[in-house]
Amino acid sequence: MPPSIVAVAASWAAAWRRAAFALDLRSLAAFRMAIGLVVAADAVLRSRDVALMFAPDGMFPLAVLRQYLPEPCVWSLATIVDASWCGPAILLLEGAAGLLMAVGCGTRWATLAAWLAVVSVLRRTAPATNAGDSWLACLLFWGMFLPLGAAWSWDRRWAGARGTVASAASACLVLQIAVVYLVAGLSKWNDTWLSGEAMRHAVSVHDHGTRLGEALFGSGWMSRPLSWGVMGWEILAPLTLLAVPTASFRLPIVFGFVLFHAATCLIMSVGLFGYVGLAAWLALVPANTWDRALAGAAPPQPSTSGSLPLVGIVTCIAAAVLACVSLGHDAGPWRTTPLPRWAAAFINIPCMHQEWRMFDSVRPQHQWVYARGTLADGRLIDVVRGGRPLQAVRPEGGFTSLPHHRWHKLFWCLSCRRDATAVGQSVAAALARDWNARHGPHERLVSLEIRIARQRLAADDDTLQDILLAAWPARDAAGSGGLERLLEADGLR
Repeated sequence: MPPSIVAVAASWAAAWRRAAFALDLRSLAAFRMAIGLVVAADAVLRSRDVALMFAPDGMFPLAVLRQYLPEPCVWSLATIVDASWCGPAILLLEGAAGLLMAVGCGTRWATLAAWLAVVSVLRRTAPATNAGDSWLACLLFWGMFLPLGAAWSWDRRWAGARGTVASAASACLVLQIAVVYLVAGLSKWNDTWLSGEAMRHAVSVHDHGTRLGEALFGSGWMSRPLSWGVMGWEILAPLTLLAVPTASFRLPIVFGFVLFHAATCLIMSVGLFGYVGLAAWLALVPANTWDRALAGAAPPQPSTSGSLPLVGIVTCIAAAVLACVSLGHDAGPWRTTPLPRWAAAFINIPCMHQEWRMFDSVRPQHQWVYARGTLADGRLIDVVRGGRPLQAVRPEGGFTSLPHHRWHKLFWCLSCRRDATAVGQSVAAALARDWNARHGPHERLVSLEIRIARQRLAADDDTLQDILLAAWPARDAAGSGGLERLLEADGLR
């Protein structure tokens, strides 16, 4: 008797599920090494700003941070104790966990520690956090339920392993990677990108570009094919990855996204996003790629990764549902309406909230930030550019002349979020304290204004807006009196 249509469909669905969501153990090992190095590097790079971004009297005092993050269950180990040593301790945990992941020593516990540290750090410095940080946290979460140490690890004494894992966690990891691009691509389906002008503005040093990006793709004729190509690639490639899960299709897609992220790292300033993306796609390298690349090496040992225990399956499915709820809310027309507090709490516990609509709208404008500082000797300087002479209109280098991307993200956030006023004031106060602690009486700051300027690039409208984000000393309700109060405090009036 021929098999029923239902049986055939069920068999086909099972085969598709295995092909789409099975991950090679060597690919997971490569992913583990790369993501561990990203975590360790993040800890080292963040240490540059530990006194400003983690200290109790820094840019983000806990009282201000809690106003900025009012949702329930936004936990962080870095806020348990409001002490100067807490931030460095969490960074030390992050760096150590990243290195242990990279070498595969105590892999599962190291992945758990890395996830705890990354979530704690990104929430402690939330105004300076971008999509790459949230994505890194999600990848680490799924990694806790995968056999990342089954091959090329200290746990297995560097032995190779042959085998695959197909579980709820592997499915969540594949879907996590694919949906990031699919949603980002669909959100670009608007006039900004369809006109072909989006990339020309995005790669400007007065938006999110680097000098190399502006030089290569700042012209209009290059922007159009690049804008359309990026939008099409982000939509079609993930759909193909899921719909046709064969090695012959998967490898070119993986290779294409590796090139995509390598180019992103060179032409755009988007923090960890490009490097996290490079690491993420290593997990999807097909098994036959490793077989060909390691044909002359000793044959790998068979490995049974073991099935995911019931608690792991339930946790992965629950977290996936929460991620879908967050996605549905943020990508839908109702995103301006807050979620119920209980729903937000459940999403925040595993840190499943992400910035899905990346670069959905790129306005035809240039914008820049500067911090107008007045010194005791009367000079005007730009505090966020190392004290160089003030250049209020189009500072040379744009956002690339800031210390690094996290400062770019911080000022971008201050200019976009209406509820960031208190953060802006604490940032200005921290910058002033830091400057005065490092300079003598004649170079002492007596006032500071953090401003963002925007200039339209339309042919019929080149309006320049200059907006005050924060001031130190803090202004009164009428917008004046800060400098006078400072002079009174110092006995100079």
